[in-house]
Amino acid sequence: MLAKRWVTLSRNALFLVMAFLAYRYLLPELTVSRSLSLGWVLPVFLRNYLIMLLIAGGLHLYLFTYRRQGKRLKYLAHEDFEKSGKFSFRSQLRDNIFWSLASGVTIWSIYETGYLWAMGNGVVPVFSIIEHPIVFILWLLFIPILASSHFYLIHRLLHWPPLYKSVHRLHHRNIHIGPWSGMSMHPVEHLIYISSVLVHFVIPSHPIIFLVHIYSRCLGPAFSHAGFEKLLLKDKVVVDAADFHHQLHHRYFECNYGTVDAPWDRWFRSYHDGSEKATARVREQRRRMYRNRTTA
Repeated sequence: MLAKRWVTLSRNALFLVMAFLAYRYLLPELTVSRSLSLGWVLPVFLRNYLIMLLIAGGLHLYLFTYRRQGKRLKYLAHEDFEKSGKFSFRSQLRDNIFWSLASGVTIWSIYETGYLWAMGNGVVPVFSIIEHPIVFILWLLFIPILASSHFYLIHRLLHWPPLYKSVHRLHHRNIHIGPWSGMSMHPVEHLIYISSVLVHFVIPSHPIIFLVHIYSRCLGPAFSHAGFEKLLLKDKVVVDAADFHHQLHHRYFECNYGTVDAPWDRWFRSYHDGSEKATARVREQRRRMYRNRTTA
């Protein structure tokens, strides 16, 4: 499963190429990043805003504005995004774009700036790919497992009623999801969600590994929330798109908290495979959960 995600044209392979190009051509020199200055920090922020616009915006234009693959491989036939008072600007699309850019990319860029500053000052341990190629490959294989496990744990935490009402509900306002829905979150959720990259501050890693990790966290949701199983170009599959696993989470809420890269949902009986039996089980769990909350 993990090997297939890397050797096929997938999100992970795309993020690896992007990370290599960013490392090769766009990162500041270590001597420059030792001190915080707008001269190198601002380009980091602007680059990330542009990347989000290209990825999430491009997917939205292709799939929803121009509908270049119609409804082929679309999970739900419903087409229109909501326009209601529950969204900022009374528009789901504008709401999603605002929170993705104003909060999501900003906090992503703060994490990245912190890493680059720490690397410039020799605070974070960095290894050489030439000297340790096997470690580099192991990191690539480990990132999906690490990210999936972290996501499962913090996602269960975010569904704790006090945090859900004050933080995570903003993301779950999106029933009919699209590429901009993925990173439409409360700032507190962005801080928690992206925090898995902090592992690179304490365990020897490499800037390419860090970038792959943070791209998977911040750009991956544009794909996983795209609403289409795969992206087609002239009837040929170009790249994997939305996860059916997470699509079901937005529909039934109390299930599929993690991803398929780690078996936490199966182990803790929160897995939903799309069957009627699983739906009945999840609904019964929700009824018991809400009954316990009201009687507590």
